[in-house]
Amino acid sequence: MTIGAEIERLVARLSPAPVCDTCIAERLALTPDVDVHQATGELVGAHGFERRKDACSLCGTITSVICRR
Repeated sequence: MTIGAEIERLVARLSPAPVCDTCIAERLALTPDVDVHQATGELVGAHGFERRKDACSLCGTITSVICRR
C-alpha cells in the first residue's frame, strides 16, 4: 500500500474529525516531511477531502488540517 493510500485510509477513518500532517506522520510512523504534506494536498478536492485551518482532533493544535466531509 502506498503512503498516500495509508494516509487516505487514516483520514477517512477519523472523519469527520480534522487531523494535522504531524499527527498523521506520527500515527503512521512516517517522518514528518514534505511527503506527508504533499500526499494530503493531493487528497484535497477528491472524494470529499478538504484542508482548512482548525484544531487538530488528536493534538489540539490550531493549524492546517485535513478532513473528509
